[in-house]
Parts: sequence; C-alpha cells; structure tokens
Amino acid sequence: MKVKIKRIDKELPLPVYETEGSVGFDVLARENVVVSDGEIELIPGNVVVEVPVGYMLIVASRSSTPRKKGLTPPHGFGIIDHDYCGPEDEVKIQVYNFSGSDVSIERGEKIAQGVFVRVDKFEWEEVDEIREESRGGFGSTG
Repeated sequence: MKVKIKRIDKELPLPVYETEGSVGFDVLARENVVVSDGEIELIPGNVVVEVPVGYMLIVASRSSTPRKKGLTPPHGFGIIDHDYCGPEDEVKIQVYNFSGSDVSIERGEKIAQGVFVRVDKFEWEEVDEIREESRGGFGSTG
C-alpha cells in the first residue's frame, strides 16, 4: 500500500524501515531542540502523513531513546488520525525529559518510530448488566 507523505525540509530523507523485519519506521527531528529537565516539548517530525482510512499512525519512542537520552512520551505514545493531514499538520513527537539535565536533540536525529495500525470503529450497545463473572478488578492478574 502506498501512503502519501510530504516532507517539510526536503534536505532530510524520507522515513525508512531500517530492516526487512522492522514494523516501525524512524521519524527524524526537523530542527535542533533543547528539552529542559522535567519539561515536555514537541519535536517537529518533518512530515505530514496522509494516513489511510481504517488506519492510525502510532508515534512511539524508539527503544533506545529513554535509555540514551532520558526522554519518553509523557502519554505512552501519540496517535495520528487519518484526517490529520493538512498543510499545517506536521507529525510532532511529544517528549518528557526525566534525565536530570537538559537534553539536546539534533536536526536529522532519529527521535521516534511510526507504526501503522488497522483500526475499526464500533457502535455502543448500552446494557444494565454485564457478564456474571468478574476477573477481580484492576491489577488482578499480578
């Protein structure tokens, strides 16, 4: 499947899947950004992606970013909807700095990964009762 993508800075390469087995592609920082300790920043990802209908694009941390940089998404990961693809809808990576010091991100640095995920929408059927047995509540399998 082909997906429409627009680079904002054409000197930076298109995202690529680094290996044959990669399910995520790297997202590059479009500009230099300093993330102050304990702060949340948005890092421009240099692309506008027209996510196909029936899919979402998850923007998640690269596995090495928390360890190497002390940065993590404050909400786990970002979701790019299929209708977020206008001229001003650049993919941005939200990061929280837990490192104890300021962290510099360089233009062109791999800062996140993107993964396309198929999604369905459902209709609600409101009921007064749900199944008879409960699993035991929050944290019950631990």
